[in-house]
Amino acid sequence: MLFTYRALKRRAHARALRITTPNGIDESSYVRVGGIDQWISIRGEDLANPVILEVHGGPGASNLVFTPRTRAWERHFTIVRWDMRGAGLTFAAGGPGGQGEMTLDRLYADALEVTAHVRARLGVAKVLLVANSFGTVTGLRLARDHPELYSAYVGTDQNINDGGRDTSVHDALLARLAAAGRKKELAKTAALGPDRSAWTARQWSEFAKTVVTTDPLTYDTMKTVVIRSLWFSPFHTLRGLRAYLKGMTFSERLGPQATTVDERAEGTVFRLPFFLFQGDSDVLTPPEPARRFYEEVTAPVKDFALIRGASHFASFRHPDQFLDLMLTKVRPVVTGEAAGR
Repeated sequence: MLFTYRALKRRAHARALRITTPNGIDESSYVRVGGIDQWISIRGEDLANPVILEVHGGPGASNLVFTPRTRAWERHFTIVRWDMRGAGLTFAAGGPGGQGEMTLDRLYADALEVTAHVRARLGVAKVLLVANSFGTVTGLRLARDHPELYSAYVGTDQNINDGGRDTSVHDALLARLAAAGRKKELAKTAALGPDRSAWTARQWSEFAKTVVTTDPLTYDTMKTVVIRSLWFSPFHTLRGLRAYLKGMTFSERLGPQATTVDERAEGTVFRLPFFLFQGDSDVLTPPEPARRFYEEVTAPVKDFALIRGASHFASFRHPDQFLDLMLTKVRPVVTGEAAGR
């Protein structure tokens, strides 16, 4: 019965995702990027719309599974979803031995290659860079370094690593564990210490999982948004889902590499429009550090907004709110058109 329901839901999603507009696009394929085949999907109802290039999080957590939840976005934007090395269908194709160099520098170089591919394929001078969660580490660097390639930067679930100075996530987790009487986990987290640069990849991953499972809203989002999106994805077979999860485990090695990043030291001057849209109740990438960073940013245009009733995965829990922000704040800036849906 469970698998029958899954099959019915996947077929319903596939029908709803059909793009039949005369100037629409729905194509996906492997593209040679950084010496390996990487999966790129391009979807939208009108090629005249602004082009979004997503930089997904995780690490290793492809956004392709959220396509049914973001179907309405495709009426206003052409959306490019790229499975990075170590993630999703890219990982499934090459396996652990076929991912090549797994470093933040390599992801950055891959992103520039993908950007060049998208600009050439769609014939656009610039693309709108939208990064979420772990992808925002790379996203900030791309936006800072290459305003000639990107019409604007939008960060959501924005990471502010701050060279390890901000310990608010660790402190808040200790408080939640103490309040819940979870003494074993409290002792383990306290012993771990707030210095993320000293953590192993496994410790980094376990810490993130503990943050997620100790916050009711985040845990609910994992179950109702993330897991359901995975289970009912029309793009993934059961074997594909196993590969997706294995890719996330494989990509954990990237986590500690980000802990030493200092966004302020890398620069707060952005020569392109800059937007941060953060979940108002996010405990994994809290809004306060993101707002403090935003206040220090110099950019031609900038804006900060909270997504109401959202934890981490804010844009996918409330895709309608995120779309409203994109249409009222971002699209007018990159197109010069009036705001509106």
